[in-house]
Amino acid sequence: MFSALRPLLFAMDPETAHGATIAALRSGLVPRAPADDPILATRLAGLDLPNPVGLAAGFDKDVMVPDAMLRLGFGFVECGSVTPRPQAGNPKPRLFRLVEDAAVINRMGFNNLGLEHAVVRLQARRGLPGIVGINLGANKDSEDRTEDYAIGVRATAALASYVTVNISSPNTPGLRALQDGAALADLIARVMAARGAIDVPVFVKVAPDQAPDDYDIIARACIDGGIHGLIVANTTISRPPLAGRDAGEAGGLSGAPLAPLAMAALQRFVAATAGALPIIAAGGIASGTDAYARIRAGASAVQLYSALVYHGPGLVGRIKAELAALLRRDGFASVGEAVGSAR
Repeated sequence: MFSALRPLLFAMDPETAHGATIAALRSGLVPRAPADDPILATRLAGLDLPNPVGLAAGFDKDVMVPDAMLRLGFGFVECGSVTPRPQAGNPKPRLFRLVEDAAVINRMGFNNLGLEHAVVRLQARRGLPGIVGINLGANKDSEDRTEDYAIGVRATAALASYVTVNISSPNTPGLRALQDGAALADLIARVMAARGAIDVPVFVKVAPDQAPDDYDIIARACIDGGIHGLIVANTTISRPPLAGRDAGEAGGLSGAPLAPLAMAALQRFVAATAGALPIIAAGGIASGTDAYARIRAGASAVQLYSALVYHGPGLVGRIKAELAALLRRDGFASVGEAVGSAR
């Protein structure tokens, strides 16, 4: 079906096509994926996942279709980014397909309906099965961005399966400065204080664009601060050689060209954390082979988004089937056995 619809979707502006996709998913006419192969079941920061293939933040910013995406076969779904106050984001156009590169450039700017709306949506699915996390951002005009994250954690910790502190978007000026040493330690302390006694995992999502010393600094701040895991990595502001006509657009690059940089960042964070933190790998994952390589490099799970633009929802099932076959081929009884096996 996606093959038939792709020309129509690609004739639309990318943001319009995305809105149409969300509307279609909200219709409820979403087929349920077959039950997962038992070999794919795994555990991540205390969360039991039916499979390690997750939906990255950015697709479902306002918690509109998490259960539809779970029905399509994702092992977990991350909604957001959500900011305390509603935010229009950056001027349009702000989303660009680079078809020749199987890539996307975005400078969305945390456009979302705000925390209050997200809380209502999360409350509405209380008691439903499935792992649904929330990705938190900061308002562009906030006087205290660190407090924005604390506000988000206080509001969602009891409602989400996990909470992600997104300090790595390149589209909010100055946001990535929160990854720096003292600023990150302060952020983590305030976020964990806001979490209080609620038993919910807190992850930090980091950029792939790091200086050599940053990996150890970020890892140490997260370990010492009690963070439960890392998501490696967000989009990149770097530009490898690209063929798409919109290659010069400002924003974060995702998709296939991000894969080598994201893998390198994963390997460095695996070394820096030395097994003290589980890591979710993201960036350029479009096949079971890609997912398997990240897992063997040390990731406990993976996330994808941009690959769906080019391959459609059937990609999820293909990745899982390929991953299960690769695990069996190499004699692993579970995903957990394969984590870090290539180190």
